[in-house]
Amino acid sequence: MSDPSSSRGATSASASRDTTPARAGDSTDSGGQSHELKRVMGPGLLLLFIVGDILGTGVYALTGNIAGEIGGAAWAPILVAFVVATITAFSYLELVTKYPGASGAALYTHKAFGLHFLTFLVTFAVLCSGLTSAATASSTVASNFAKGFHLEMSPLGITVVAVSFMALLALINLRGVSESVKLNVVLTVIELTGLLIVILVGFWAAFQGNADFSRTVVFETSDDKGMFMALTAVTSLAFFSFVGFEDSVNMVEETKDPTRNFPRVMLTGLCITGVIYVLVSMFTVAIVPIGELGESTTPLLDVVKIGAPGVPIDTIYPFLTIFAVANTALINMLMASRLLYGMAKQGVIPGFLGKVLPRRRTPWTAIIFTTALGMVLIILVNNAMGKGTASALGGTTALLLLGVFTVVNIAAIILRRDHSQEGHEYFHAPRILPYLGAVTCAFLLGPWAQDTIEYQIAVVLLALGVVLWLVNFLYGRLVTGRRTRFQHPEDIAHLEDIDR
Repeated sequence: MSDPSSSRGATSASASRDTTPARAGDSTDSGGQSHELKRVMGPGLLLLFIVGDILGTGVYALTGNIAGEIGGAAWAPILVAFVVATITAFSYLELVTKYPGASGAALYTHKAFGLHFLTFLVTFAVLCSGLTSAATASSTVASNFAKGFHLEMSPLGITVVAVSFMALLALINLRGVSESVKLNVVLTVIELTGLLIVILVGFWAAFQGNADFSRTVVFETSDDKGMFMALTAVTSLAFFSFVGFEDSVNMVEETKDPTRNFPRVMLTGLCITGVIYVLVSMFTVAIVPIGELGESTTPLLDVVKIGAPGVPIDTIYPFLTIFAVANTALINMLMASRLLYGMAKQGVIPGFLGKVLPRRRTPWTAIIFTTALGMVLIILVNNAMGKGTASALGGTTALLLLGVFTVVNIAAIILRRDHSQEGHEYFHAPRILPYLGAVTCAFLLGPWAQDTIEYQIAVVLLALGVVLWLVNFLYGRLVTGRRTRFQHPEDIAHLEDIDR
């Protein structure tokens, strides 16, 4: 199985594997059979995987919201978010090459702090970020569905389509989904195609004199905030566009010469997506009036329609967007259910969430539970925020992951004292970067950078996780006498008995 948080941007190459390795560091089972994963990914495939992991719902859904909050200088918060994400990526690179494995943030947290409840909170926050990301993608699919079929839908209609799409994902999830690197390449190409169309239309409009680049240096805020605080607030939303890079750490076990290839390829992938996002944001505000962007649920489609009115690209663009964004939702729901299953099997939440369909070998109770949560999110946030649904859910995803990234950066600092890996070659991040990563991510968690609704959604989701943990804790202490703790934190993301 791939990393539980995968993938805000695209598909995971190893959502289910034919063989699953034993706990980190084990290479054989009791019968002597090797569990080491085959190293099949060279730099080219790994680059496509990472780029595809980052690209996705964020840029398709939130470009208009960002412009509506900051004005024409929408590229500025995207650039700042890129810097913050890149700093944190250095911490991930040091940790993943030092402790290869698929459990990511949960494993690093446990190694650094050794607190089972903190490991649980980090793990559940990653799970919740997958749910909010999938809900964002579902709402974007619904909006583009309406535009693609020229349907005039009310917010209630959009909600119905989004919830129906979430139900469809559950059916696919129940049947079982086996992803591959080749599928990831195809989906990455589709996502890139959608964004490259926007960039090409932008150049075309510029040559035709239909783009006003003077807008790109205009800062406009809806509140009385100064430029710095306004930029800070929008950066936390723009950060959603870059989440997904952390999911690629699970591919380290299948990468050729990972210590050499993984760091340079991940950083290259981040730079490529950063350039694409900045170009898309600049052309978007130069072509579409800011007022229209702030109200639009399909901002990139508006760019295509206005920038190239004589070219019928806009007739297929909604469906291109649906295909690219739907993949984000599918993989996030698949990973959320598998992570919930893994936590139930580890004994930290009630065991009924670990039940598996006998024939399909899929975790049906976890799928139903996560799907119901996703539907409730869409319904409640859509009714509370209206057109701000994508912004609220995307902002909550960023909020949850900024919290996780803060912990990971601190873990990177603490684990530099661990000399048990001295004989193992691994990537060393510049000494100052984990400190900068912890400070910047923590700063973006503050109320000056987040809307109240995002705190409310995150608190409710995490509180639900704590309730599950507490119920299991009391049951263990009062009935079975078993302690509620992770048995093998390094195996949280591994599936040993489903999706065979």
